[in-house]
Amino acid sequence: MIKRKLTLAIGAGIATLCMLSAAQADSQAKAQEDFLLLEEEKANNQVYKAFFPNKEIARKAAISFHGQMLESHYDQGYLIMELTEKEQQKLAAFGFTFEVANDFIAKRNRILEGIQQRLQQRSMSTSSANMTSIASIPGYSCYETVEETYAAAAGMASQKPQLAEWLNVGQSWEKTQGLGGYDIRVLKLTNKDKPGAKPKLLINSAIHAREYTTAPLVLSFARWLVDGYGVDPDATWILDHHEVHLLLHTNPDGRKKAETGLSWRKNTNQNYCGPTSNSRGADLNRNFTFGWNSTNGQGSSGDQCNDTYRGPSAGSEPEIKALEAYARSLWPDRRGPNRSDAAPSDTSGIHLDIHSYSELVLWPWGDTSQVAPNGTSMQTLGRKFAFFNGYTPQQSIGLYPTDGTSDSISYGELGVPAFTFELGTQFFQSCSVYENTIKPKNLPALIYAAKVVRTPYITPAGPDVTSVTLSGGAATSGVPAGTAVTLSASTSDLRFSTANGTETTQNIAEAEYYIDKAPWESGATPIALQPQDGAFNAKTEALTGSIDTTGLATGKHMIYVRARDASGSWGAVSSSFLVIGTGTPQPNYCSAASGNANDEWIGQVQVGSFSNSSGASTYSDFTAKVIDLQRGGNSLRLTPQFAGSTYREYWKAWIDFNKDGDFTDAGEEVYSSGRALSSVVSGTLTVPSNAPAGTTRMRVAMRYNAAPVPCGTFNYGEVEDYSVRLP
Repeated sequence: MIKRKLTLAIGAGIATLCMLSAAQADSQAKAQEDFLLLEEEKANNQVYKAFFPNKEIARKAAISFHGQMLESHYDQGYLIMELTEKEQQKLAAFGFTFEVANDFIAKRNRILEGIQQRLQQRSMSTSSANMTSIASIPGYSCYETVEETYAAAAGMASQKPQLAEWLNVGQSWEKTQGLGGYDIRVLKLTNKDKPGAKPKLLINSAIHAREYTTAPLVLSFARWLVDGYGVDPDATWILDHHEVHLLLHTNPDGRKKAETGLSWRKNTNQNYCGPTSNSRGADLNRNFTFGWNSTNGQGSSGDQCNDTYRGPSAGSEPEIKALEAYARSLWPDRRGPNRSDAAPSDTSGIHLDIHSYSELVLWPWGDTSQVAPNGTSMQTLGRKFAFFNGYTPQQSIGLYPTDGTSDSISYGELGVPAFTFELGTQFFQSCSVYENTIKPKNLPALIYAAKVVRTPYITPAGPDVTSVTLSGGAATSGVPAGTAVTLSASTSDLRFSTANGTETTQNIAEAEYYIDKAPWESGATPIALQPQDGAFNAKTEALTGSIDTTGLATGKHMIYVRARDASGSWGAVSSSFLVIGTGTPQPNYCSAASGNANDEWIGQVQVGSFSNSSGASTYSDFTAKVIDLQRGGNSLRLTPQFAGSTYREYWKAWIDFNKDGDFTDAGEEVYSSGRALSSVVSGTLTVPSNAPAGTTRMRVAMRYNAAPVPCGTFNYGEVEDYSVRLP
């Protein structure tokens, strides 16, 4: 039997042996044995370039043959796959052709030899006493180990107990057997000071151990929420009104295997395929109870050594028992017993299962091509997610069905909409791709899920509020009570992926804001917003309104904004802080904008660790977002976005260091691309050592084929304003 489990995933520096917990210190010797087995059996690995007839077939193959996938190269027309002769025959029926992936195999073998040498060196130089420390995965410093992930989550709960709890909900297989292992833990995030029933978002990750990007992405989302509470208005209201439940490591035993560089997918249950085999364990994402083995062997394997072995019975694995029990504790059962029974449209809750790789957003059913009873609504939400991350949205049926997957508990049993994100293009994705592409694209999708979890079958059909800004520094430095504050906002009904079909869209029909009470709260009072051009007659509208601050208490208030389209659908809420104080309002700045952003706009602004992604607009006021700068050099990365063809864009940035309301003083132009480019531009934003401390404004402009100026209107591109804070 071919043991495809032993293929080593390759990437930028495959991990050497990780530092394990004290209970697992003796696994160093076992890891060395694992790699010796890899050396012995690598000649048996059948690794091919599988050339596909079209991308639709390729993505379906990535679903059905996920366990055989090693890399995806959609633009080059092939997938790297480990295949038996029978599996090749199945794919050939769909038009695939094959050639041996010699380059991949040679690279893998070089890495195997390097890892074996490192293990031998470590075995001679490292005592078991030193194995108890925690270290990030060598070669992948952006990915936390299981221990680091658990420590970060525990730290959130310890430092901010009113926002975070670190819950023990079960045990891994090894822990149940007294072989070390881990507790199965959930990080629960919500503001406990605001009690009452709240809609619940559940995200689990790393159910397949070798999928490096998944748990770090979800941990980054947790940090965005916890660190953003009281700083970012959307993070604040999400935690005030919703609950977020994060099962960061669904398969911690297997993840420790993957942290050594092994391409480990399953859990480590020694009852299957032999206690020392690297092919042992059950595929946890084929072991869920609803629909377990529903396709009679097509959608999972009964072979214990196969990567998709479903386990001996439905829900047999302790990790799945823990996840299913926790899901049932979150949501009531709102779907009937029959496959055709739909959950009510007002069902709350979302379940996301974060995987890699294939750049897909998937929803039920996966074990049949039949559309799920709530499939149309899940498709709408799936296309909204895909708008943010740029992936292909589709029902999770591949060339063949899959069964016993994670959506079985949430949607199949309980009626809660369930989605799988497949991140990136490799299991062992490089840190540069993760940091620059995967994380910035997918964090907005997770944030959107947290926003619409109250009514996920309804709200995604409505328009998004893409920006909310307040005049005179009201969102940051504050204004005295009684000051007239202008609210400006943008809304669009067009934010759906068109990669696999289209959604029906309508003109904006209405918009409103609320002060301190969200639209769903008792006593909330809507105040109408008006279109800036005088009429609601387009699918994207700029909005304006006036906030009467008379009588508002000193301190920070919340402004909630939402819009409705002509079909009657209210979209997701976006927000801004309104600060009432005794401070002096910021100066009025000159207006700046392009005349047209249909073809190109600013897609992302990154300054140091700050990152903001946005959609098409001629001007965006992001002054509610504060960028902390250091004196001296700050890294700057500016990304253009194009609707179709690419164009050459000229970039400039200015900072009003002396806070006099303009950008014309010496030294206030802090970046210039120097020429027009069609690609991402990077550089350094320099802050003088004598610049006044405090908060001021930064303006970033992107203009088609000519140098922008800080004021006025130009032909094509976009202008964005931010607040920056100097120490």
